[in-house]
Amino acid sequence: MKVSGFTFVRNAVDAGYPLVESISSVLPLCDEFVVAAGDSTDGTTELLRSIGSPKLRIIDTVWDPARFFDGKIFADQTNIALEACTGDWAFYIQADEVVHEQDLSRIEARMRRHLDDPRVEGLLFDYVHFFGDFDHVQTSHNWYGREIRIVRTGIGISSWSDAQGFRREGEKLRVAHSDATMYHYGHALPPDDLKRKGRAFAEAQRGAGVAAASPETAQHRYGRLWGLRRFRGTHPKVMHERVKAQNWTVKPSSPVGHKHDWLGVQALTYLENYALGFRIGERRNYIILPGMDSKRRQRLPMDGRS
Repeated sequence: MKVSGFTFVRNAVDAGYPLVESISSVLPLCDEFVVAAGDSTDGTTELLRSIGSPKLRIIDTVWDPARFFDGKIFADQTNIALEACTGDWAFYIQADEVVHEQDLSRIEARMRRHLDDPRVEGLLFDYVHFFGDFDHVQTSHNWYGREIRIVRTGIGISSWSDAQGFRREGEKLRVAHSDATMYHYGHALPPDDLKRKGRAFAEAQRGAGVAAASPETAQHRYGRLWGLRRFRGTHPKVMHERVKAQNWTVKPSSPVGHKHDWLGVQALTYLENYALGFRIGERRNYIILPGMDSKRRQRLPMDGRS
């Protein structure tokens, strides 16, 4: 079994993304790791080269401003990296995602188990979304709980929408669960990094002109911080130094446009988290094959609201 890792990246240093930690967390599972490295202006490509792994293969790319709408540029760049993968499986990880070392053996076992089963087109991961800092997790109704991060190569799979997931000729993938969790740190960043990230994301979604015309706030607004839970588990080892170095304080702000702050969303969140135990109308960009969901079902140590 050969495994390719892949990702895309541009200006990850300015955004404060844990890029090195992200790639390092999955390298033990990969025979190669392909990066579509965009035309960064902050030393991101140099940072990639500093990893120094012989597994790493960097493809230099230039982002086309004409594709700066609805995040299409993200899917384009993801597909460049995916198409260069030569493994049986391709393990996708975004620059703000990290895999815990405790899950590596389970992920490898699932890839081996399903390698010769053509029904399985991808593997699904549960998600933990850190928000504001490294101690709190977002659990609101509108945050996705699962997504595909490993796909079978050579069968026409490509990135879907704004690189949220994958499809095959426009159809949802048939998947098995990886029995693992993806740790998402894209919102556990210092306020200044989140402002830069927000500006870059706005450009990719609506174009540089529209983003530049948008009013700039004096500081990043984290929102009312409703619906968060304190994280009681352990972070991946590759994140320990970054977690210890946290030097910012998260404060609630209002008004703010975050959807998870809306009263209707908060009401649904409370119902789902404390009464039902499942998401109502959850978006699922995948089809779980019968009998292939996780029996372990991720139950990470978290307490109630804080």
